[in-house]
Amino acid sequence: MDIGKILEIAVFVSAALTIILILLQQRGASLGSGSGSSSELYTTRRGLEKSLFVTTIVMAVIFVSSIMGLLLIPV
Repeated sequence: MDIGKILEIAVFVSAALTIILILLQQRGASLGSGSGSSSELYTTRRGLEKSLFVTTIVMAVIFVSSIMGLLLIPV
């Protein structure tokens, strides 16, 4: 298996996982925030939420790196 095929697989897998991880993250927007009555406070991420956030960043970096690798390596 050559490096080009590995990078192509990495692009597709990391793209799919990044999309899934982004959709799993909760945003603090409720129904009331649409009308301007949002009373959100700044909170820090903890536990599973922080793990999802860090994993999303790692998968995004892998995605961008594999695309850059595909651009630099002739197929």
